[in-house]
Parts: sequence; C-alpha cells; structure tokens
Amino acid sequence: MASDVDEGQETARVAREYFEALGRADGDAPRRFYAPEGRGHIHGVVGPSGPDELAVFFQEMFGAFPDWRFEILDVVAEGDRASVRWRARGTFAGPGTFMGFEPNGARVDLQGADMVWVRDGRLTRVEAYMNGAELARQLGALPPQGSATEERMARAFNLRTRLRRRLLGGDAEPVADGVWVVRGGFPGKSMNVYLVRDGDGVMLFDAGVRTMTDAVAAAGAALGGITRVLLGHGHPDHRGTAPGLGAPVLCHADNRADAEGDGGRHSFDYAKLRPYARPVFPYLLDQWDGGPVTIADTVAEGDRVAGFEVVDLPGHAPGLIGLWRESDRLALVSDCFYTLDPQTGVHGPPRVPHPAFNSDTEQARASIRKLADLEPAAAWAGHAEPVTGDVARQLRDAAATT
Repeated sequence: MASDVDEGQETARVAREYFEALGRADGDAPRRFYAPEGRGHIHGVVGPSGPDELAVFFQEMFGAFPDWRFEILDVVAEGDRASVRWRARGTFAGPGTFMGFEPNGARVDLQGADMVWVRDGRLTRVEAYMNGAELARQLGALPPQGSATEERMARAFNLRTRLRRRLLGGDAEPVADGVWVVRGGFPGKSMNVYLVRDGDGVMLFDAGVRTMTDAVAAAGAALGGITRVLLGHGHPDHRGTAPGLGAPVLCHADNRADAEGDGGRHSFDYAKLRPYARPVFPYLLDQWDGGPVTIADTVAEGDRVAGFEVVDLPGHAPGLIGLWRESDRLALVSDCFYTLDPQTGVHGPPRVPHPAFNSDTEQARASIRKLADLEPAAAWAGHAEPVTGDVARQLRDAAATT
C-alpha cells in the first residue's frame, strides 16, 4: 500500500502535468487527464462540467487568447488532493469570442488557485477560483478600479438600490418590544413581513412576496440572522421570500398542502372580483410567488413560538394562524382580516378578507370575532396598516359587515 507521502507526490505530479498541458494551450487536456466521471468547476465561469464540456471551453478560450499561457507558482499536495496556485497571461486577439465578448486586443494577467483531487492517476474533481471582477476590468467590461467611470457606476448602483428599497422593501421598522416589520412589494409596499426576536436571531412570521427577498434577508441579518420562517398561511403573497432565505419553514398542519403546493390557487374564485381585476391577479400572483416550500415542521393552537402563542384563525385559508402575546396584548394575524381593498389598493378600516381568496368566508368572520375576544391592544395584519385604539370593536364591526 502506498504511503501518504507517495500518494501526495503522485497527486502533485498529475496536477503539474495537467496544468503544464494547459500552459501549452492543449485544449484536449481535460479529456486525457480527467476520469470519465470527473468534474471541473471554474467558479463564476463554467461548470460543474465533465471532460468533454471542459475541453470545449478551453478550446474556445485558446481560440480567443491564442497566446494564453499558464505558469505554475506553487503546488502543495497531501494525499489525494493538491492546491495549485497559478498565473495566466494572454491577449484577447481572437479570432474566437470569450463568454460572448468579441476580441478587442486586451491584455490579461491574472492569478488564481485550484483545488485538485486525484484518484488512480486521473483527475476526479477540480475547483478553480479566480478574481472575476479583475478579469472583467482587464477585458474592458468593467472600468478601472478607482476611475471616474467606476464612481459613476457606483452612484447609479446606489440610486437603483434606493429606488428598489423604496418600491419593493425597506428597513425593518419597530412594532413592539422584540418585533419589527419589513414593508414591501408592489403595489404600494402593502406586504408585511414580521421579524420576531428568537434567541440571538429573529423568526419571520409570514414571508411576503418574492421581490422582498433581498430586503428581508438584509433586515434579518442585521438583527442576528433568520432562525426560521413561520407562515401565517401559504398563499403566494405570504410565502414569496421563503424559498430564497435558506431557513427552515413551519406552518399549521392544515396549511401544509397549500404551502408545499400551488399556494392555495386551486381555491381562488376570480369570478368574484370586479371584471378589471380578474385578468390582473393571476399575473400578480406569478410575480409575487417564490414557489412551493418544504415544510420542516408544523405548529398547532396553543404552541409557544418565539415568545408568542399560536392562535388558529382559519377561513381565509385552511390552517391560517396568528401569534398572540399576552404581556402587551399584541396580535400578528396574517390575513385574518384586511385593512385594504385588494382590487384598488385603497387602505381603510379592518374588513373580512375578499371572498375571491377565502376558503370559507363565514369561518373567516368567526375567526375575526375570535380575535376580537382576545381584546388586542394592536393587531397587525399581513397587509397595510395595523388596527389600534378600540381594536375589539373595530374587529366586531368588520365581522358583522356584509
């Protein structure tokens, strides 16, 4: 049996010979050096790809940079893996293109590093890393660092960021002790995502719409990181950011099918909307929805979650839940009620959710009355503004309105 030293020497030999072949502009080297099942990944450029795909990539690169050369700077090997630090230089003289760019005569001089795995004298895996931004600068696709053009690009980028935050999602605003809201979405930043202190991080209650993902992720990071996402229900405008956050997602067992499926669309009745709104909502739902989520666990009425008690409030959706905190009589209730007209976007007093989107409107009325019986000091819904003041009276009036 070969020693670890012998294996490391063999790994270093194979790695050196492979890079020396590339240094001679041998575009067929991947086919000779990789194992048939081997994979290479040049991060930000190509892959993970097999030997044939990598050979095509290098052949095209050498066609774009006819004088391209690799220089091996260091090889450090141990066992079946090696680290190869390299320098590459060439002229973008063509006649071939590179990553869609036409040759412009630019000179490139880059350094990078590859991690290489070897078995039985063949490459089984290569992970290559280089400075993509520096490559783009040297090609002329990005302006030189510190130049006036780069400063103008930065100003334009920052303006776009501010506009996106204004239109699609902004900073976390305090709601109560240990609770914040991120408002976002189109139209009118009427989608609410709540962040609730959960240990050293925050739990999301409801997940808004897909376009809010960056804003919600940033707000969560600033508050210690997102620990989990609890869906009040799984409609497209309440699960939108969840697939993009990388946190476990929870919901009520009765809403799991919607959250993991079509978001409840199968139960929507667009015929109950005004004629002008009927073709609009399917389009909006497509824009809002982040897609199905995998539910890691479920909650039930009476469970304690991040300092709140789970309350069942079904009707708008099966398994719709709210969160109740007795200490300050705060209720976060998803779409138990609306404080806007979804067809016009006009804000107003609490009302029963629109019947076009309810699974059971009479049950929704009963849930609003149930919430009123808790006598909240403030009730924050999934959209628009909270209900404050005489909350119970306003909710009972809403439940009674037909």
